[in-house]
Amino acid sequence: MSVPLRSRSSLGLFRKRCASNTVAAVAAAALAAPLLLASTPAGATPHQPPRPHSRPHPHSDAAKEGDKLARKLVHRTGAKGARRHLTALSALARVSDGNRGAGSRGHDRSAAYAGALLKAAGYKVAFQEFEFTFRETLAEKLTVLGTEQHDVPLTLMTYTKSTPEGGVEAPVAAVPVDADGSSGCDAADYAQGTFEGRIALIQRGSCSFAQKQAVAAEAGAVGAVIYNNEDGALNGTLGSPDDARIPTGGITRADGEALARQAGKGGVTVNLEVREFQEQRTTHNVLAETRGGDADHTVMLGAHLDSVPEGPGINDNGSGSAGVLEAALQLARADHKGRHANKVRFALWSAEELGLLGAEHYVEQLPEGEREEIALYLNFDMIASPNYGVFAYDGDDSDETGSGPGPKGSATLERDLVDFLATRGLPTRGTDFDGRSDYGPFIAAGIPSGGTFTGAEGVKTAEEQKLWGGTAGDAYDGCYHQACDTLDNIDMRAFDANVKAIANAVGHYAWDTSGLPDGTGRPADARTTAAPTGPAYGPYKGARLFR
Repeated sequence: MSVPLRSRSSLGLFRKRCASNTVAAVAAAALAAPLLLASTPAGATPHQPPRPHSRPHPHSDAAKEGDKLARKLVHRTGAKGARRHLTALSALARVSDGNRGAGSRGHDRSAAYAGALLKAAGYKVAFQEFEFTFRETLAEKLTVLGTEQHDVPLTLMTYTKSTPEGGVEAPVAAVPVDADGSSGCDAADYAQGTFEGRIALIQRGSCSFAQKQAVAAEAGAVGAVIYNNEDGALNGTLGSPDDARIPTGGITRADGEALARQAGKGGVTVNLEVREFQEQRTTHNVLAETRGGDADHTVMLGAHLDSVPEGPGINDNGSGSAGVLEAALQLARADHKGRHANKVRFALWSAEELGLLGAEHYVEQLPEGEREEIALYLNFDMIASPNYGVFAYDGDDSDETGSGPGPKGSATLERDLVDFLATRGLPTRGTDFDGRSDYGPFIAAGIPSGGTFTGAEGVKTAEEQKLWGGTAGDAYDGCYHQACDTLDNIDMRAFDANVKAIANAVGHYAWDTSGLPDGTGRPADARTTAAPTGPAYGPYKGARLFR
């Protein structure tokens, strides 16, 4: 059922406040008033036929109109305006237990704030409701028992089954590693050992973590410890509580190989405690589209609005949300009569931090015909990292690393972003479509995708320091997923360049998508054939590895 966002008098007040740029007043209203969300069963807002004047110009004129609108939006849109939204999101988090996580008061208030501004600007706004499993880590511990008892650092796999409080004590049984590096993906891998009542020790590789623990459970294991096949901690997910069979956690390669040696020499017993609080909650995507424009050529831009529970998420991803929101507001002001040729739809996703759940829900429930209408999707996640890099998603796989190219048309989106950022004096480097943000479900549906990113927990190299300054050897964002991701965690130069890149894309594509393939009969991305081993768009599902 749909209900109004606000009363008519309140909406009028919002319009006046937005017109006078008093964004703080809108934030205060989002905080003070109860959140009433309009749920729309379809993908975005109700489908509307194009206006008769949707495409009044031939292509050459459309390109010229796009250039003109883009210049206007780039001039009007920047970090100064977008930072006001960051200030509002920070204030909303501060009075909402310090975070804006999906299903929390902080996120609900953030959604109300963004929705009120977009509605007052004239957009058709919908709040798309969906259910999800909220999760919180309660315990994650692995202890090697015996005369030399010691703890092994372990991270639980999200959506795991939980052990009893105090853990489960059992011998370790190591699963063999095949010549191709696979381990624990098939029942045959367990034929040479006894796993009944034991904790299976499995190397990462070849299939999803969910599949590994499920096969181990069929062999009688009471728990699974998966160790990395490369350096570093293993921060993984089973993807869904429906896939969980036994308590499962991840450890480093060095610790896993050491445990395997001990198990092979005469046995080792451990205590495994992984406990996760899980609860069904509801949350909302915020969707806003222009009232005019040809729906057969819908341009989509999005960012996730939710934070992690650990902090306010001002860079991750208040920055992307603020950039998208500010570009939307400036489009409404610059082209208030809605003359642009194409429909433009803005999305602020929820539950990205839990595995791209909001974007997945949106794409999955779209009818095939409406998927084909989406000409492109651009994603903006963490666009103001304090030790920033300047990355564009590698649409053509020119870097030849990771998950391969995006769907046809993604290379054009990358080139356009790279070319614009060069005009701001910022050279770019590619970043892989590895599944860490909300482009993932769009790629899986075969929709051309792109976007920008300024780095998370990765470490800046000496070469990158020469390109962009900053500090080599330090993380791009030292406050990634921490309480210190506050207003002090923003680089304004990176923020300004990326906000303007969003504005430039909005201006051009609102008029002209002729360089992109038609969506009619669009095949799903070829990587969907990899579904049994996890998502089609890379080894990640959000911030955590899936395989």
